[in-house]
Formats: sequence, structure tokens, C-alpha cells
Amino acid sequence: MKSEGTSLTNKDKQNREYILNANMWSVVFRICFPLALFQSLSQIFKILDSQMAAHISSEAVSAVAYLSQLNMAINAVGGGLAVGASLKISETYGAGDYQKVKRQVSTLYMICGVLGAIILLVFVPFTEPFLRMAKTPDEFIVVGKQYFIIETFSLVIMFFNNVYIAIERARGNSRRILNLNVLIIVVKLSLTAWFVYGLQGDVTSIAIATLLSQLALFAIAIKNMGGKEGIFGFSIKAISVNRDVASPMIIISLPVIVEKFSFAIGKVIVNSMSTGYGALTVGALGISNNIGGLTTNPQNGFQEGGAAIISQNLGAKKYDRAFDAFKKILVCNIIIGAVGYVLTMANLHVISEGFAKNDATFQGLIEHIYRYEAMGAVALGVHASVMALLYGYGLMKYTFFVNFMRVFAFRVPVLWFLQNYTNVGSDSVGIVMMISNIGVGVLSSFIAFIELRKIRKIHKIQNESEEVRVDYN
Repeated sequence: MKSEGTSLTNKDKQNREYILNANMWSVVFRICFPLALFQSLSQIFKILDSQMAAHISSEAVSAVAYLSQLNMAINAVGGGLAVGASLKISETYGAGDYQKVKRQVSTLYMICGVLGAIILLVFVPFTEPFLRMAKTPDEFIVVGKQYFIIETFSLVIMFFNNVYIAIERARGNSRRILNLNVLIIVVKLSLTAWFVYGLQGDVTSIAIATLLSQLALFAIAIKNMGGKEGIFGFSIKAISVNRDVASPMIIISLPVIVEKFSFAIGKVIVNSMSTGYGALTVGALGISNNIGGLTTNPQNGFQEGGAAIISQNLGAKKYDRAFDAFKKILVCNIIIGAVGYVLTMANLHVISEGFAKNDATFQGLIEHIYRYEAMGAVALGVHASVMALLYGYGLMKYTFFVNFMRVFAFRVPVLWFLQNYTNVGSDSVGIVMMISNIGVGVLSSFIAFIELRKIRKIHKIQNESEEVRVDYN
């Protein structure tokens, strides 16, 4: 007899059967394409958001670009928790243990609440000391201190929203994710436009628009998680902090949190090292990253969806399908990288012009840096695909290692060398992006080559074991 609230809705039954049994190309496109489309639209709106900041001033858009990296470091905690824990939920869901899924979902929201409270207590009262410790330029602190405080509140709300989105992804509701996020993006962009163009606001008003849009998604999440969603609804009674429920989610999430935090902090270090070339160079690097996101974000959409597909099939012991999902995600991400490179390079002058606000020097910096960064577009597609494989199989030590090397081997030391032993000037930051993007693609490929041989060998043994048990019975 099933416990109250642990029933599976008809839609969830259909989604689960589809992911575990349908044609894999069909599954990959149905699950991953809406996520990739959302990531693409999100990046486009992020670029438009930055262009609105550019309407205020070049210093404003540079401050937003710089402070966003610090916000990403904080958001790594919630984002890592959402990614790691949702993979455990996908695995349990694939195995058919619906009562445990209910406990995992409810416990995950409780953990988010605790983390959010800690973040607010640590960062809000000590904003200025933290910004100075991160070597934030004085002009950015003056312009963006209030922006950072409001963004911190937004990030705490995003902790819950990220978990909600991750749970929807685990159950295969990619279309719902797309629809909800497009709605929130439109709300965010509309509010920003009204504040900046209509009310002539500063960068703080941009942060307020972000907070209001995240609160809107949070309200929808509360409505949907109020218990009507069967095993995926939140219930206080289902919260469990025992070793069987909470510990596995925390253990699998910790390497992801450390990985994402290290990567974000690494980008902050690179930004700090780049301040020697001037504040506009730091801003140009941030803008270049935003342009690169037009390619890498849809690749990340296939990575997120792919990890969920792989982990769910592994939970159901469908090992061949899990491996097949990786191969198809790899093909998709390589194509996205090649197409993204061609399109962004062909339209680079038009894109950069939207950020520069008639500042030819700033526009030139953006274009110089991005030309280097774009060379790693295909390599990053390979990297994203391998990350989907590693996340799906729970090989978090490798995901941490790869992304740690990406920053602390391929970026920071390389930038230090270029600054101290060459005369390439501000082009150094672009060269570093190129080296790190290509380097992480090569490293990911090497790890995938080693691990895939182990995985296929293990799967062969497991499949033979399953056949023996079937014959014996």
C-alpha cells in the first residue's frame, strides 16, 4: 500500500516510460531541446539586460559584468546542490522507489532553506569588506554595492527555484521548464526596461527587476510543489535527515558545489588579475563571456538534460541506453559549437556595438577578446557532453578535477605568465580563454576515453549477471 502523497501521476508515468523505452534520439530532443532553447533565450535576454546597463554608462555595464561573477560564486552553492541532489532523485525515480523520491524532494527544499539563511547572514552585513577582499575596483563598489546586496537576496530565492527546475527536469517536464522560464525572462526584461528607460534608474534598479522576477517564479514553484504533484510535491512530514535520504544527496552534491564554486572563484581571480589592464578590459571580458554563452548555454542545456536521462536509465539498469544517450548528446553539442562559432563571428561587430554605446575603444576590446574565446566553442561542446556522462554516472571527482584544472591550470597560471613574460597586453585575457576552453575539451576527452572503457566493461558484466538471474528464475 502506498503512503499518502507518494502516488505517480499519469503524466509522470508516461514521461518515465518514455525516457526508459522510447527511441533515444527522440528522448534526447524532447528532454534536452527545450532546455537548450531556454538556455539560449536566457542568454539572449541576459545580453539585452547588459545592453540596458550599457545605456546607463560603460562603467555600469562593466560593474554588472564584474559583480555577476561574484554572484555566480555564491550561486554555486545552490546550483551545485540542485544538480547533485536531482541526479540522486532521477536515479531513485528510475528505480521506481517513489516513497523515497517524496522524502528526497521534501528534504532537499529544507536543506535549501538552511543554506539560504546562512548566505544572507554571511554576505549581506559584510558586503563592502567582501567586495574589497575580492579586489573589486573602487568605482565598481561605488556603482554596484547596493546592486550586489539585492542580487544576494535574489540568489537565495534562486536556490529554491534551481531545485524546483532540477526536480522538473528529473521528471522529464522540459516543456514546463521552458514555458516557466520564458515567462520569467520576459517579466525580468520588461521590468528592467521600465526601470532603466522609463524611470532612468541605475544598476540597483536592474537588481530589483531580477529579484521581482525570481519571486514570481518562486510563487509558481510554491503553488506547484504544494502537494498536488504526487511524489514531487513538498511535504513537511516527508522531510528526512537520516543517512538513507539526506546523506547521499549531500555527499553527491558537495563535489559539484566545490567544483562550481572553484570555477566561479577562478573567474573572479582572472577578473582581478585583469584589472591591471583597466576596468573596461574587465567589463569587455565579461561581455565576451556573455557572447560566448550564446553557444555554450544551449550546450549546457543538452548537458543538464543528458545527465538526467543517463541517471534515470542507470537507475532502471538500462545501461546500454545510458551510454547511447551520451553518444547522441556529444553529436548535438559538437554541431551546436560549430554553428555557434560561425554565427557569432559573422555578427560580432553588430553584437559588440550593442554593448559599447558608441565607445569605439570598448567595442574593440570586446571583439579582440571574443575572437580568441570563440575558438574553443567546439571543444566546450565536447566538455559539456562529457560532463553529462560524468554527472549521470555520479563520477563527481572527475567533474571537480576537470573544472578545477580549467581555471587553476589553464587560466590563472597562463594569465600570470602572459602578464609577466610577454607584451601582448589586454589580448592576454582573450588568449587565456582560448587556451582554457580548448584545454578543458582535450582533458575531458582523455578522461572520457579512460572511463568509457571501464563503464562498458562494468555494463557487460552487469548485463550478463542480469541474464543469469533471469535464466535461473
